[in-house]
Amino acid sequence: MRTVERFHQLGSAGNISARCDDGWLITPTDACLGRLDPADIAKVDAQGRHVSGARPSKTLELHRQIYENNADTRGIVHTHSTSLVALTLAGVWSDEDVLPPITPYYVMKVRHVPLVRYRRPGDPQVAAEIAARAASVRAVLLERPGPVVWERSVSHASCALEELEETARLWLMTTPRPAPLDQSAIDELCRTFNLRW
Repeated sequence: MRTVERFHQLGSAGNISARCDDGWLITPTDACLGRLDPADIAKVDAQGRHVSGARPSKTLELHRQIYENNADTRGIVHTHSTSLVALTLAGVWSDEDVLPPITPYYVMKVRHVPLVRYRRPGDPQVAAEIAARAASVRAVLLERPGPVVWERSVSHASCALEELEETARLWLMTTPRPAPLDQSAIDELCRTFNLRW
């Protein structure tokens, strides 16, 4: 899987889901994403009840809340990617925007990414916090575990995640910190590419 290679996913870290007409497919709990057997992919119904395959990821409720609160979402990717976890350890730009808009592609492909403060993996409060934001953003950064990105497909979510990870890497490796794009540059991007910032 490209996501595994790109973000150096080790062991059983992270999960992926895709919406189907009658529910969704989700990676099993504690699965090694680089060695998935298609027969083990968990199938759940529209209410999140396990239908077939291995036991669904412990973050099942998080995925369910995103799908319930954002009808356009067809794919969700959660990784423990190195630069984004490092960002939560080093300090984010702000709780409402973990990174400043330092590149045009961050504005175009990612937009605002709020921080969700640390809670243990699978804690239902994380799903509740994400549910409240699922319609207004396309990603959150979980403090210490890493990013959760949702989009119109798993492929689009993976692409947005790549841009988010690369922006975090740039931000962490530059000193002094780069200035964000000014509001006129962001406004021009929004007009030109019909974006919502």
